[in-house]
Amino acid sequence: MKDVHTEDAGQFYYHVPWPVAVIAVRWEGKDNAMAAAWHAPISFDPPLYGVSISPKRHTYDLIDKAREFTANFLPLGAAEAIAAVGGSTGRELDKFAEFDLGRDHPLVVGSPILSAAYAAYECVLHDARTYGDHRWFVGRIVAVHYTSRLQAPDGTTDPQAAEPSLYLGAEMYATVAGMTKRHLDRKVYGARRKTG
Repeated sequence: MKDVHTEDAGQFYYHVPWPVAVIAVRWEGKDNAMAAAWHAPISFDPPLYGVSISPKRHTYDLIDKAREFTANFLPLGAAEAIAAVGGSTGRELDKFAEFDLGRDHPLVVGSPILSAAYAAYECVLHDARTYGDHRWFVGRIVAVHYTSRLQAPDGTTDPQAAEPSLYLGAEMYATVAGMTKRHLDRKVYGARRKTG
């Protein structure tokens, strides 16, 4: 039961853990990457993915110019790389060289896919709108990369095998351990009614 009630949102880390995405972009032959905790799928048809980025970030300007980006999902074993790209600016250094970030070749866009990622989406910019102090960049997913051995038979990512980097807020990272996976059919549960 909740025991704190306040109108001060603060940093609002209360909904986390949340998977971290490393957003990568190439502009004029240079690659950049940043860590993003505020991102989400938006639509299946068309396949859209969004990420919220502060105008203070170098990646913000690069996506505006390149009109594309990739969203890369890394395991907890790569959390140091996530923190490094999140705690530095591409205006001052080449993050791929400085932090030894490996690249895989994209299929459609020019922006890089991180080699350490267990899954990645190539996105072409579909829309961008400012909300408060961040801009919501919406990409149409034009290609998907994933590690098949980390997929469960039902097509979902096996969190025990992938060990996704989850952001807890306040510079803390974790992954799932000993997680119980349950299939709960929404239609079955949605049809249930309280009896008696």
